[in-house]
Amino acid sequence: MKTEIITREKKTRSDTVQRLMAFGALIIIFIGFSLASPYFFTFRNVIGILISTAVNGLLAIGVTFIIITGGIDLSVGTVMTLSAVMSGVFITYWNLPVPLGVMAGILTGSTAGFFNGILVSKFKLPPFVATLGMLNVARGFSLVISKLSPIYFDLDKSVSSIAMGSILGKIIPGFEIPNAVLIMFGSAIIAGLILSKTILGRYAYAIGSNEKAVQLSGVNIIFWKTAIYTVAGIFIGIAGVVIAARLNSAQPSLGLGYELEAIAAAVIGGTSLSGGEGTILGTIIGAFIISTLTNGLRIMSVPQEWQIVITGFIIIAAVYLDILRRGKQS
Repeated sequence: MKTEIITREKKTRSDTVQRLMAFGALIIIFIGFSLASPYFFTFRNVIGILISTAVNGLLAIGVTFIIITGGIDLSVGTVMTLSAVMSGVFITYWNLPVPLGVMAGILTGSTAGFFNGILVSKFKLPPFVATLGMLNVARGFSLVISKLSPIYFDLDKSVSSIAMGSILGKIIPGFEIPNAVLIMFGSAIIAGLILSKTILGRYAYAIGSNEKAVQLSGVNIIFWKTAIYTVAGIFIGIAGVVIAARLNSAQPSLGLGYELEAIAAAVIGGTSLSGGEGTILGTIIGAFIISTLTNGLRIMSVPQEWQIVITGFIIIAAVYLDILRRGKQS
């Protein structure tokens, strides 16, 4: 028992240090780009960073649940796209009310998460294989349902306001923070509470730390893993609705590449790829680091191909630091 308590305290200290390091890195990046360009630290550009973080942040929240269990989800980008397409089908093709379209998008994400969970927990497929398959299934459905064409929301202007409107701006004039940003922070708070205050969160950490021990203690691994993947899918579905509202259209070819940034945000924020560790706060900080870096490099006129190279090196560095951190803990 004493050893377990000491290990838990070490993990808590390690998580805190990781979050502080990530937050420090975000501040340094922000100050660096502010000194390098007068256009970086402007209200308009900061709002741009917040908006670009919203979608990736929501995806990263979903991925964090899965990585904490020791799994991985490569399908988040294409499931997000399929969720956006389903919202488009409900609102534009079938001319149904917007709330039903929003629910369709979220339900699509949770359904994909449910099947990922079943494949991983009941059929024992490696998460990498199961979610890679789901990536292709979701991408194929998106192209088939949309008939290879974007679905526009021009007939209903309220769709765009889901992400680009500002409820806060109506309450506090001049404080025009887009709804997409509020949705991300609201989702982060809910996800943080689920992980820290509910039995689902406790089992997520326990399964990621030692799945065999949890199973031997009588816990229904199939049920809880499926539930965790389904909850993750809800946040991915929300991301699909937000990106569709932001673009005012559902783009069936969108999605590939988002999974890498979502996973990177989680890892940079301290979520261990080995499972059992991670926080939503750290993930949001990681998402902001990626968005700030991408925005700053764009303002500095760094070619897009070099932006991808730099982001790749940062991901490699984050994973290597995670390995070093776990080595010290053990």
